[in-house]
Amino acid sequence: MSAVPALPGGRKSPARVGCCGFPVAQSTYYGTFDVVELDSSFYQPPKPATAERWRAEAPEGFQFIVKAWQLITHLPTSPTYRKLGADHPARIERCGHFRSSPEVRLAWERTLSLARSLKACMVLFQTPPNFRPDPDKLRDLYAFFERIERGNFLVAWEPRGPGWNERLVGRILSDLKLVHAGDPLAAPLQGRIGYFRMHGAYEEGRIVYRHRYSDAELAKVASLARAQPTYVLFNNSEMFRDAGRFSLLLRR
Repeated sequence: MSAVPALPGGRKSPARVGCCGFPVAQSTYYGTFDVVELDSSFYQPPKPATAERWRAEAPEGFQFIVKAWQLITHLPTSPTYRKLGADHPARIERCGHFRSSPEVRLAWERTLSLARSLKACMVLFQTPPNFRPDPDKLRDLYAFFERIERGNFLVAWEPRGPGWNERLVGRILSDLKLVHAGDPLAAPLQGRIGYFRMHGAYEEGRIVYRHRYSDAELAKVASLARAQPTYVLFNNSEMFRDAGRFSLLLRR
């Protein structure tokens, strides 16, 4: 990946900037940003024909990041399953937390197929706070990533919740060749590729998505983004506006 990736229209930036999902019409989005994190794939992967159409409509050089289907990472008790469509494995009780089950393997196959249809650059796995680093969970995490076919995609991981200390996370990233994803304003990220997920503010450990980033916050993120090849994806309520402000800041 280039340290100075190209943007639509031949513009240059030290980072790729975009949003988690399409907050505006896709035609408008494609003319504004050069990458999107497809969050709908987390809830229910779109049909192959839909993915192929999105790829065809996107400009040359535009990049897709696919967020892995929740059946891989989240238990069926997660409230996010309310958005799960009808097209899923029958035994969803065997899903989540990287379990070694046919259902989790199928969920990865669907995610991988989507990434291929979109010609994605990366697949993101976000683990929930109840996925903690106890021996059984670590065993399943390692077994999953050591077993799956990855294709040519970068694979990113955003751990959430207690217990994931810097040393442990660093070892996992190195062992499994993962990109560290997260909010750099909340905690430092590791690795030679940056994947900044800008969720909003934090209150007592809880994410407050209804947040507009200040100029000072964006300046700090820009300083970090200029240090290495970086993806910066906004996920707050003001994502489209803040991503636009951030893009302008990077070009100054």
